[in-house]
Amino acid sequence: MKNIVLLISVAFLALSCEAQTKKDDTMNRAPENYPVEKTELEWKEQLTAEEYFVLREKGTERPFTGEYNMHFEEGVYNCRACDAPLFKSDSKFDSHCGWPSFDSGIDSGAIVDKLDKTHGMVRSEILCGKCGGHLGHVFNDGPTATGLRYCVNSLSISFDEEEEKK
Repeated sequence: MKNIVLLISVAFLALSCEAQTKKDDTMNRAPENYPVEKTELEWKEQLTAEEYFVLREKGTERPFTGEYNMHFEEGVYNCRACDAPLFKSDSKFDSHCGWPSFDSGIDSGAIVDKLDKTHGMVRSEILCGKCGGHLGHVFNDGPTATGLRYCVNSLSISFDEEEEKK
């Protein structure tokens, strides 16, 4: 019995180390194949420390603290790093999860997703399709017809009320 427990423990440890190594390999590198590419130094000069943490280091702001969590004005939410339009206000809903939530992107290619196996979970990370900035994650538990919940960090987006009127 001890051998089985030891074997399971070693296997779990190996898988955990592999996942961490893959995470570390992609941390802080400029995205490939995005129309907007900058060095990490350029991003650090443009973004605040908190924005850089979320957008470039794939961080997460604390729930219920973000500027746009309970924001329901008409307009467009843009990528804070490159100003690309990402979400229309009519796709936003209150998911009670503590982060701004949307049921769809503004159009095809505005948001791209990537498999995320960090923190012992399997999720779909969402990125800006123009600069590769980390926005948050998408889940298939949304209450609308799309069935999706794009869970977004407020620090990764900005709001433009004029854009909706154009």
